[in-house]
Amino acid sequence: MNSVKLFSKLALLAIIAYFILLKFCCPKDDYYFAYSQPLVSTASFNNSLPLEIEISQDVIIENYFQFIDSLIKKYDSITNYKLTEHILVRSNSWIIDTLKNTDYYRMKAKDSFVYNQKKMIVLPKSSLIIIPDSINAIKILNSFKNTRIDVNIPEFVLRIYEDSKKLFEFPIRVGRHEKKYLKMSGRVEDLRTKKGIGFVVKHIKNPRYVNPVNNHEYYVTKRDDNKVTMLPQIPFIETEINGLRNGQLIHPTTNPITLGKAYSNGCIGTKESDAWIIYYYAPLNTKINIRYDLNIIDDNGNDQKLKDIYGYYF
Repeated sequence: MNSVKLFSKLALLAIIAYFILLKFCCPKDDYYFAYSQPLVSTASFNNSLPLEIEISQDVIIENYFQFIDSLIKKYDSITNYKLTEHILVRSNSWIIDTLKNTDYYRMKAKDSFVYNQKKMIVLPKSSLIIIPDSINAIKILNSFKNTRIDVNIPEFVLRIYEDSKKLFEFPIRVGRHEKKYLKMSGRVEDLRTKKGIGFVVKHIKNPRYVNPVNNHEYYVTKRDDNKVTMLPQIPFIETEINGLRNGQLIHPTTNPITLGKAYSNGCIGTKESDAWIIYYYAPLNTKINIRYDLNIIDDNGNDQKLKDIYGYYF
């Protein structure tokens, strides 16, 4: 009888051990294991942050967000902070650099024509991704808290600040000075970019490209060099300004020749490479100020009067 009880206990312990191993060693996401595996034993996860993950297969832009999301799903349970895409990528700044270099015009400068950017490799095989420890994660979270986006419409410039320190300055295009009927909204719209104070409220990772004038979706674009390519997969950033979500987005343009001009239907357009930087420095709730200041100080410290492109001060 004692032998039977002992056998039962051992069997129960074996079953418990099996499920523990299943929980910690088996994949939570099949997609993740199609691409990477940890360099250290999964049994030591809780004591091994920061953790290095080796990418075992090239990841292209088309699959990039799925891959990053699968990493977050798998490793969020081992961190004592909420692991997010923005924390993960900001901890691995080389990823932003790689994404920037997929810009059509950067590739063109290297004498490389890219028809479909979605097929470009963005996370090469054997690269390492670090899951940060809580110290580095907190630093990044504090950086997010103190980051703000500043846009001066008549200057055609978007800046990113952390506290009072300017991190980046990018050329942009803004909305045209005209009113036009847009089938997308079903009414006549003032196309001037709206000024005011607000926040980033949404990221659109797989944007649809729709002409608001006729509400037609399109899939290819004619570049500044007159070549036709597929449209890129670069996130759009939706803003809420003065409490209104009026569809005013920050997104890349495939025609950077229009930067420095009042050209869009109200959105703020950037270079493709700059759009990636802005996205990873602007998580949800990032503060944004869109202003219309004609009197500025230029890079040489001199006063400068800008053109009143919207006719606000006739």
